[in-house]
Amino acid sequence: MARVLAVDYGKRRTGLAVTDELQLIAGGLTTVDTNSVIQYILDYVKREPVELIVVGLPKQMNNQPSENMARIEPFVNRLRKLVDIPVEYYDERFTSVLAHQAILQSGIGKMARRNKELVDEISATIILQSYMESKRMKNSRL
Repeated sequence: MARVLAVDYGKRRTGLAVTDELQLIAGGLTTVDTNSVIQYILDYVKREPVELIVVGLPKQMNNQPSENMARIEPFVNRLRKLVDIPVEYYDERFTSVLAHQAILQSGIGKMARRNKELVDEISATIILQSYMESKRMKNSRL
């Protein structure tokens, strides 16, 4: 099996997470400057087998796209042209809140909790874990 890569695309920074090759566990990969995220992904998929890229879909509470969608759509369109890997959206509502809660519960120090790169990476991990759980639930119903 190949890995699944998740992207929490942001205006300045983009968090990335990836599964293990058996697609059992989602783990944080890194946070990169948004201007260089395409190149990072291209380099990563050359080194590692990736079968799917999941991009966080920013929605508001009323189910309307958030303002970040105007930046994400061009990114996804460009990515789809550059890689021969399916790219899917997955709802990312509340991932930043969940990431902050996870950091607080982890017991790490106050300065580390302010690390926005860590929040982005954890958000990408939450997106990926949620995607994998929803996929498992669909498959168990079949």
